[in-house]
Amino acid sequence: MGRFWAAFFVLAAVITVAISWVSPSMHWWFPVDGHAHSSLGKRIDDLFYLILVIVSVTYVGTQLALGYVLWRGATIKPEDKVLFSHGSHSLEVIWTIVPSAILLFIALYQMDVWAQYRIKTHFPKKTEAVAEVTARQFEWRIRYPARGKALQPTPQPDDLYTVNELHVPSGKPISISLRTDDVQHAFFVPELRTKQDAVPGLVIPVWFDVDQPRSYELLCAELCGWGHYKMKARVLAESQEDFEAWKERASAEQFDDGFRKIAQEAK
Repeated sequence: MGRFWAAFFVLAAVITVAISWVSPSMHWWFPVDGHAHSSLGKRIDDLFYLILVIVSVTYVGTQLALGYVLWRGATIKPEDKVLFSHGSHSLEVIWTIVPSAILLFIALYQMDVWAQYRIKTHFPKKTEAVAEVTARQFEWRIRYPARGKALQPTPQPDDLYTVNELHVPSGKPISISLRTDDVQHAFFVPELRTKQDAVPGLVIPVWFDVDQPRSYELLCAELCGWGHYKMKARVLAESQEDFEAWKERASAEQFDDGFRKIAQEAK
């Protein structure tokens, strides 16, 4: 029976390595197509892969050691002498220092990515503020400045509004002002690896870019009440020209008084 468990733990290590190896190509590791669609998201993916490699090597090493110990115990002969040990101080120091060094390395290695993501002074230069995103139970309300104008902290008469559709230009760094009207929510776009809590009383700047003009799923990643499951929206990334054209159409629709078209036809 001991040989069985020795083989089992060694085989488990082999299977784990195989699954870890093929999971990126099978899109099991990250959502949808398995790739980040933002420049910062690609750097975040690199951190995930680094941790995956470290954890995989550690797991395989411990499983092989466990399998070896079990195999030796299962194959020992009755007449063989058994070595008893009360522990090794040197070994305890090693397995304390090595994990601590690995964790310290990871903490230092990710600091520039974390700073670029979270600290406003590290945001890319010429980041365009495109919208204010307000989370509320259970929807996303978005306010945009009029075409050719900058986003203001307070609503303006010619601002544009959408619900559950965040229009952004692709291929350039953009930012949003994130806030909440009620409880804590979390702005999460999985394919962009962008995630930020919306905290009551705070207006939080969030920057990201999108490399492909298409639709991306926007979710709330914070349990915010009974309707949390349906708090879904879309990030619609468009070319700069299409983004400006959308603003023109949205402005015409939003400020249409119902009589302008009739008056023009009467002329």
